[in-house]
Amino acid sequence: MTKIRVLICDDHTILREGIRMLLNSQVDMQVVGEAMDGRDAIEKTRSLKPDVILMDIAMPLLNGLEATKQIRRDDPNARVLVLTMYESDEYVAQMLEAGATGYVLKKVAGSELVSAIHAVYQGEAFLYPSITKRLVEDYLRRIETGQERTTLDTLTDREREILQLIAEGHTSKEIADLLSLSVRTVQNHRAHIMQKLGIHDRGDLIKYAIQKGIIELS
Repeated sequence: MTKIRVLICDDHTILREGIRMLLNSQVDMQVVGEAMDGRDAIEKTRSLKPDVILMDIAMPLLNGLEATKQIRRDDPNARVLVLTMYESDEYVAQMLEAGATGYVLKKVAGSELVSAIHAVYQGEAFLYPSITKRLVEDYLRRIETGQERTTLDTLTDREREILQLIAEGHTSKEIADLLSLSVRTVQNHRAHIMQKLGIHDRGDLIKYAIQKGIIELS
């Protein structure tokens, strides 16, 4: 029997262990890897080529939203199933736009998660029942009319990466080393980010990142 190969991406070890035990107990599923942050998720996806990627939203270094975008850019056929505690319309809309094909809450029963993985593996979209058809239709309507654009949309992918790293407390030198950039380039990106967002200090950048779900309070 061909097994569904799953990659678990979540920064909470105990949660990954529980999900791994659940999925490995299924006759047709196999956990092939685990990732503890967004960058790790991208690398593990490239090397392991899983059938389904279970993706948390709030993770260090690179959040699940940006990781999903990069994974889908590398492989438009990648199947990403969001597994998160966030139920807000904004999170659902952002993850669907990023290319996720399913959205499940962490409060679901194990059997529901298994069903969601089966659906996504078979190429179907899967949304947690409380996320209604009205939400999807309203979101698509706002996208078409341009109402969904926000100040965050004005940032490039690179600027979003740097915004998260700044908000997490990394220095310009640390960010430069992590992204293989010069310190001056990082500083230029930081200036552009602040200009686009109308923010003038790091404290306000952190508040903005929390409000937009780019990072979470520990």
